[in-house]
Amino acid sequence: MAQFKKVVLAYSGGLDTSVIIPWLKENYGCEVIAVSADVGQGSELEGLEEKAIKTGASKLYIEDLVDEFADGFIVPTLKAGAVYEGKYLLGTSFARPLIAKRIVEIAKAEGADAICHGCTGKGNDQVRFELTIKAFAPDMAIIAPWRIWDLKSREDEIKYAEAHNIPLKITRETNYSKDKNLWHLSHEGLDLEDPANEPHYDKILELGVSPEKAPDTPTYVTIGFEKGVPVSVDGVAMKASDLIAKLNELGGTNGIGLTDLVENRLVGMKSRGVYETPGGSILHFAHEQLESLCLDKETMHYKQQVALKFADLVYNGQWYTPLREALSAFVDSTQEFVTGEVKLKLYKGNIIGAGTTSPYSLYSMEVATFDEDQVYNQKDSEGFINLFGLPLKVRAQMLARQGQ
Repeated sequence: MAQFKKVVLAYSGGLDTSVIIPWLKENYGCEVIAVSADVGQGSELEGLEEKAIKTGASKLYIEDLVDEFADGFIVPTLKAGAVYEGKYLLGTSFARPLIAKRIVEIAKAEGADAICHGCTGKGNDQVRFELTIKAFAPDMAIIAPWRIWDLKSREDEIKYAEAHNIPLKITRETNYSKDKNLWHLSHEGLDLEDPANEPHYDKILELGVSPEKAPDTPTYVTIGFEKGVPVSVDGVAMKASDLIAKLNELGGTNGIGLTDLVENRLVGMKSRGVYETPGGSILHFAHEQLESLCLDKETMHYKQQVALKFADLVYNGQWYTPLREALSAFVDSTQEFVTGEVKLKLYKGNIIGAGTTSPYSLYSMEVATFDEDQVYNQKDSEGFINLFGLPLKVRAQMLARQGQ
């Protein structure tokens, strides 16, 4: 193995990174500096410094990135309407580039000669971390223990932790692979690896309840937007991070945002996970409702195509790329008039529209009404249909001449 004097580790305090600290010291004899990013995971950060130091780190940085995460990553992706494969709201995907960028900054400031992460060789996160590192520190060495060490499973990691007296918050029975931040909580592994198994929601859910356990009465909520950015809940102005937290609470209580998904990973395999994204699900629904009023047909339809590509870029860890930045510039231009309020009814896992208003609405009751009006001449549609259908008519006449 190459030798390193100082390694900066992306540290969560979970099973993987807890084991990696002593493993790095054993195999490289290096100083290990741990970096934990606060992206809204809450209580998971408690006790991390003591744990990191006890397991061999020389110091721990805990970086508050919550608002940067909300404003710089969640909101732009929301405005784009980007959802991967129709269901995944990209909670882990857009957090990784932000975390990795901050780790690079700390590694440079500390004079480190390598960065280490705990991502497995089967997952997407290794790509997301390393693409960002290459974007900001192209010559920095990267250590990915899962690709080189002798530990072959999470069971092996638990045995290693026990042998090295590393405290763990999990047991073999609760050893789901999880990722939590302001936007979502994901669950993978154990019984979830078999798509035939129904998830034990009562055992795994943390951000909310299953729809069956949600209240029997609906909750109404009104979300205000300015230029595509959510800015208020029920008339109370909030910064993005607080607004998401508020909607997580409302959505979780009402069983909103639960997704059981088999997705196509970037590395080529399919994987199954359960995602909790209560606030995010509400915001995506509300944003789409408002756009349906404020965007013209051609812009909306083209933006839907852009959303697919945007989602792929985010999922694949390509946040810091010229294309993603260019697509964001396009999206921002489409949001100039996406301002208004969306009222929703939350009920037992369902999000139901309850009224949308905007000063920039393109919807005209006078034009669309079934009642008598003075602005739409229904006779005009005859000429339109004749021209729109002319290619079909000409082709049909040709086929008739050919006896077909």
